[in-house]
Amino acid sequence: MKFFTQDNQAQLTRRQLLKAGGMLMVGSVAGSHLLMAQTAPEAAAKGLFTVPSAKLVDSFIAIGADGTVTAYNGHVDLGTGVRTALGQLVADELYVDFAAVTMVLGHTARTPDLGPTIASNTIQVSSLPMRHAAAQVRQMLIKLASEKSGVPAERITTQKGFVIAGGKRFGYGELVQGQDLQIEVDSKIELRKSGFEYIGKSVQRVDIPNKVLGALTYIHDLRVPGMLHGRVIRPPYGGADATAPLGSSLVSVDEKSIAHLPGIVKVVVQGDFVGVVAEREEQAIAAMRQLKVVWKDWAGLPDLSLNGLHKTLTDHPKSDRLLREDEGSLQAIEQVKTALSREYVWSYHIHGSIGPSCAIAEVGNGQIQVWTGSQNPHDVRKDISKLMDVEADNINITRMEAAGCYGRNCADDVCSDAVLMAAAVGKPVRVQLMREQEAAWEPKGTGQLIRVRGGLDENNAVAGYELRTCYPSNNAAALALILTGKVPNKSDLQQMGDRTAIPQYEYPHMRVISQDAVPLVRASWMRGVSALPNVFAHESWIDECAYIAKVDPIEYRLRYLKDPRAVALIAEAKKQCNWQEGPAHRKPAPDDQRLVKGRGFAYARYYHSKFPGYGAAWATWVVDVTVDRETGEVKVDKVFVAQDSGAMVNPAGVRHQVHGNVVQATSRVLKEFVTFDKQGVTSVEWGGYPILRFDELPEIDSLLVERPNEAPMGAGESASVPSAAAVGNAILDATGVRLFEVPFTPSRVLAALKAAKTATASK
Repeated sequence: MKFFTQDNQAQLTRRQLLKAGGMLMVGSVAGSHLLMAQTAPEAAAKGLFTVPSAKLVDSFIAIGADGTVTAYNGHVDLGTGVRTALGQLVADELYVDFAAVTMVLGHTARTPDLGPTIASNTIQVSSLPMRHAAAQVRQMLIKLASEKSGVPAERITTQKGFVIAGGKRFGYGELVQGQDLQIEVDSKIELRKSGFEYIGKSVQRVDIPNKVLGALTYIHDLRVPGMLHGRVIRPPYGGADATAPLGSSLVSVDEKSIAHLPGIVKVVVQGDFVGVVAEREEQAIAAMRQLKVVWKDWAGLPDLSLNGLHKTLTDHPKSDRLLREDEGSLQAIEQVKTALSREYVWSYHIHGSIGPSCAIAEVGNGQIQVWTGSQNPHDVRKDISKLMDVEADNINITRMEAAGCYGRNCADDVCSDAVLMAAAVGKPVRVQLMREQEAAWEPKGTGQLIRVRGGLDENNAVAGYELRTCYPSNNAAALALILTGKVPNKSDLQQMGDRTAIPQYEYPHMRVISQDAVPLVRASWMRGVSALPNVFAHESWIDECAYIAKVDPIEYRLRYLKDPRAVALIAEAKKQCNWQEGPAHRKPAPDDQRLVKGRGFAYARYYHSKFPGYGAAWATWVVDVTVDRETGEVKVDKVFVAQDSGAMVNPAGVRHQVHGNVVQATSRVLKEFVTFDKQGVTSVEWGGYPILRFDELPEIDSLLVERPNEAPMGAGESASVPSAAAVGNAILDATGVRLFEVPFTPSRVLAALKAAKTATASK
């Protein structure tokens, strides 16, 4: 293996590199910008270029001697289409064909460290730096053409990869040959304002053809010469966190138990990490299943069943963190005319990647190469550096496509698994988890308890609102670091429950508290993070206020909503679905009518990142449901979803994300919950974790508000956030009963209907 690292790059002069062909490269840097002729195009094409000062650089744009454009960004494409959208930005700002732009995403030796690809922020955060870098390249090309032609820069134009100066056409590649430049780039450089050929247009995604044609795209399909196959044997505490004896639980491994199996290369044991390496994959699987391993007993998990989760979260120790407290809020809440205190429970969810996580690693000569589908390649690099005591500069993570994630699955963990086994055998090792391992050990989307206290005054207006939200932490360390004892197995208290914890309604007295807590099981972020459950509480509670006041639920919300873009979006949503004004459940169905229909509304703007965070796109849901009062089944018939994402680089990409959000969120709201016993996760195959079927998909009517002159907003998660409340509000409209725990399973619906009937009969 050969690596081109920062250290040996520094030993070569720019002149030596440029002799290989020349390249003009612009780096957009936090706080300033840097323009450099840095490396040879063939080095970049081979993936051997290491970005200097990677922690400071946001993005790079490079022009090769052949005129090709390569743009480097530390985020990755998770099937969201950001590879295409970022390419559109570069192509328009550089005045080149979209087909001439190649995006390099997430490779640690070639792109800057922008952290994980999370929170729907790739376009929101990276679009301007990418455009600044491209605009600076164009300005430099114009300057070079001016020096060659003698034509003043202000009379020079660019078109389709050429600079046109006084009737002469200079190709971009021609202009950059032999250049050695290093200048400051103005972050306030003027960007293109009109005449876009690609920005705002629905360009076909560049990743789709290879996927359709079966070309090498996914990490699961990669094969490396001399590659062996590995499988892991995990402790029997599936998905447990620090309460289990991870790192000190292995009693014995009987290697003789698999001595009779063919193809076994090595049994790898380090602390609690146990793996087997074999010549062929089926041999590794057989060894994994037959290897006799003894583990310590464990007291087990608390009650995390659907019926027990509420009490467990209530009893779980919490650390209060005050997010907002208006003067007089406690007194106002105590003195409400109509008290309205509610508790909402969100269940644990699996990310549900369709293919179990996979990675390939090669270790030798002090260097480590990993191929992965992780959405956090630079963080994986740091984890492996700690795991192997190897400098990060000697580790390269090459990011390939994976089988979906919606947050963090086991893709990071399996990288470390592969590295440990590759180091043990001195050859490349491919490791793919089994389905039950992925389901058990992937860090879960965590359960959540949200308690609201408040109520109405004598005019049925909101008098006060207090929300306390408990979201057990979700920052699970790489599993191999725990198993090998490289990091201590201890609870990690994170501040993650505050996403959209403060409602966007201007209530007269408000108090909001995040009740931070250590994990109950291994957990990490999942689409919507804590915002989706928090909005479930916000939007269910205000909907109930409107119901008590006998007021149209949208009209009631608008009394407290002052954000002009939110108000405008809701107006468009009402027209979109032909909203019929009036209180919810104003026309109750006859008692003997089995199928009843209802319509519900919810609104949210997703606020994410470290509190107070920043907002992504605005979104509304209007949901039409049918409830079977005999079976308790809820069918989401149609979802009208409206979204304001600001300027849309690729509207088709945004629409794809909106539709994906609707499908997945509907599945989570109606069906999904992880089951546990004392030893850990029991939802370890699809039969134990039902998801929405094709014949259960709702009809989707999506409305994307056009705002080309506004900044682009994160669109990847926003449309999921109003989902649970909208469906719950529709169930109320259909049946007159409200549900407070997700998912809305048939048994819960029947129990609510029965309780309501009993309460009515007792009056």
